[in-house]
Amino acid sequence: SREKVMAAIPKLEALIKEVIAKGEVPGLSIAIVHQDEVVYLNGFGLREMGKPETVDPDTVFQLASLSKPISSTVVAALVSDGLVTWDSRVADLLPSFQLHDPYPTAQVTLRDLFAHRSGLPGDAGNDLEAIGFDRTVILHRLRLVPPSSSFRAGYSYSNMGITAGAVAAAAGNGKSWEATAAERLYDPLGMTATSSGHADFVSRTNRAALHIKPDGTWQARLKRDADAQAPAGGVSSSARDLAQWLRLELGKGKYEGRQLIAEEAIAETHVPLMTRGDNPVTGSASFYGLGWNVEFGRYGLMWGHAGAFSVGARTLVSIYPKSDLGLIILSNAFPT
Repeated sequence: SREKVMAAIPKLEALIKEVIAKGEVPGLSIAIVHQDEVVYLNGFGLREMGKPETVDPDTVFQLASLSKPISSTVVAALVSDGLVTWDSRVADLLPSFQLHDPYPTAQVTLRDLFAHRSGLPGDAGNDLEAIGFDRTVILHRLRLVPPSSSFRAGYSYSNMGITAGAVAAAAGNGKSWEATAAERLYDPLGMTATSSGHADFVSRTNRAALHIKPDGTWQARLKRDADAQAPAGGVSSSARDLAQWLRLELGKGKYEGRQLIAEEAIAETHVPLMTRGDNPVTGSASFYGLGWNVEFGRYGLMWGHAGAFSVGARTLVSIYPKSDLGLIILSNAFPT
């Protein structure tokens, strides 16, 4: 009920202030949506240690893998408009793309890549990105990587797999991924602080730095440009913007009274497709849908995803659809 949600917020706020006071994280921003209303939006702590600027609801954070369910929503919008389907074959949308073996190359779909069941090893392409190769080169070289499992038989969490699926879907839209994400999601929801490009993030005045603890104190030493895997890890956004995305997700594709994404297209993203074993914290059965973790725990059905850069970011989305409740937490440090 709304009463229970509102009664919990002061406890949550007190806990966050304690976390900040103890130095467990430099800064946090939080959004809570309940029954299509943003019931809580706040920021705490510092954007960057050693500087006076504080975090507020408009501070832009790098989201890391929280980008994946956002990108899934973008593709759902393309599916809704009939430009692609979740079962569109990548070979038809992006003929240059190849996996190691001919059969998966010919048959792999957007659904396969967003569910991490293409057979690509989880780390495929990550080292190339770290060295500095761009997205085009990395996707081209995935054809050299032997599979970690038979096609559609195993789950292997792959940044470049999601990226390939998103790029293929954008090809069905006739535009770049970055332009497609803005056109299909960020602009319709008024998410003016949100982007899938690193240059946009660094141009923001109100942005959070990444922090690590090399000697026991938080320091903003490192940068992270995730453009090569933008659909999987390169989105930047604020708690205020992401609250609007939560409203869309909880509204089953409806926003401000308009059905922006067909209910069936967005619903497919939340269907559990691949088992991930039990959640190590809660013990709940955990599955992967299309860019979403799907769990059945003590609070019932949950759709969620975490994000992290080891160079200094940690993010989280949790949605409880039966309670019409969604939560975003953005932080500027790792580990937390």
